[in-house]
Amino acid sequence: MFDFTAFLGTDSDTQSAVSLTLVDNGAFTKGLSGLSATELNWCKANGFSGKAGEQLAVANTEGELTKVLVGTGDGISGDDPWWLAAVAERLEDGAYRVEGKASETALSQGALGWCLAQHSFTKYLDKAEKPAKKLLLPASIDMEFIAAEASAMATVRDLVNTPTEDMGPAHLQDTVEALAEQYGATCSTIVGDDLLEENFPAIHAVGRAASEGRAPRLIDLQWGEEDAPKLTLVGKGVCFDTGGLDVKPAAGMRLMKKDMGGAAHTIGLAQLIMATGLKVRLRLLIPAVENAVSGNAYRPGDVIDTRKGLTVEIHNTDAEGRVVLCDAIALASEENPDLMLDFATLTGAARVALGQDLPATYTNDDSVWSALEQGAKETGDPLWRMPLWAPYNDMFSSRIANMSNCAESGFGGSITAALYLQKFVGENIPWVHFDVYAWSQSTKPGRPHGGAAQGIRASFKAINTILTLDD
Repeated sequence: MFDFTAFLGTDSDTQSAVSLTLVDNGAFTKGLSGLSATELNWCKANGFSGKAGEQLAVANTEGELTKVLVGTGDGISGDDPWWLAAVAERLEDGAYRVEGKASETALSQGALGWCLAQHSFTKYLDKAEKPAKKLLLPASIDMEFIAAEASAMATVRDLVNTPTEDMGPAHLQDTVEALAEQYGATCSTIVGDDLLEENFPAIHAVGRAASEGRAPRLIDLQWGEEDAPKLTLVGKGVCFDTGGLDVKPAAGMRLMKKDMGGAAHTIGLAQLIMATGLKVRLRLLIPAVENAVSGNAYRPGDVIDTRKGLTVEIHNTDAEGRVVLCDAIALASEENPDLMLDFATLTGAARVALGQDLPATYTNDDSVWSALEQGAKETGDPLWRMPLWAPYNDMFSSRIANMSNCAESGFGGSITAALYLQKFVGENIPWVHFDVYAWSQSTKPGRPHGGAAQGIRASFKAINTILTLDD
């Protein structure tokens, strides 16, 4: 777990700090920036005009850095967590404080990006640890919470970035067990053929073809007071997806180490919930498997049982995520949680529709969506609601089973996947399904190429509202 507390401090600290002077483009062009004549001449010589993303170091007559001018364009948006990230990436080591027009909300958001800009996945690189660049903030800002948020997001990134050789089902189990030990939770796991004994046939079917030592399992963490509102998180833990016997082409398989991205998201969110002591009864369920190819792999045309009792005809073995999730969702529903969230890297259709940055979000409760939408807006953690369009249920009907695991056509692929999962959600349980990409194809300030955390900050905010934890 990455500790971000070293990157933040209070502006009452006695240590000297370089000023990050915010320069509004409009004020600058009108001569209202408050900069000295010398500084204005320096700006002119370097082509600095206060546009968003611009940055200019200013030194004194001794050549010592005294301030860094930071262009803010038309001003800072209070819901943008990345406005300081590019600044942090380009600065030298040292302590800095922001001076200029920035609300505490904007500073809090910027501090998150400041922290994450200094995080990178170096597990397999021979790199010395870099000294922290510290941002000094008003004492009224909750720096412990910012560090906890950053740590949760870094956990998601690091888990997704880790190759499957070191992040198989057993490694996911180790990760959750370590988290349970850290926060005083309990953790139990059902492994291999015991899944059949305990009535999790769908999880077993998908994962049974994996090699020895990488058997399928269901990981179950529980934390919090028994009488607190029940919150259940379910994460797709497909540690590698070959596609099964409907094997993927090479290009489609290259990033499949990230197919446990849903599990990574629920682990990161659970970490944030426990680190902040949220007053919930938390349950985290992760069906962890590898969708491998071998002589006992499940086959197209097979009919498998599920925990809920519904039979499923396998139309395509590459639609395995929903198959493992359905058993876990059925288990979660048995105790009627007050709120259930599942995260999964489930469909390419969601990426075609919304791209890499917008998680397709489905819910059976309009008030839950209202809380999520507000949480996404306040945190700058975008979500996009998609419809649970009931008429599409006919698209995965089967002549020999209660249903198939996917539609025969590719139309509405993300919607039909969500509808499949909904069949296993108990009645009157508020439920949200996040179809996330969990990956950044390109590098942006604070968001390097690789594993990405999506929707967990918006979810955390919404959980407080939905379960009325702010009272």
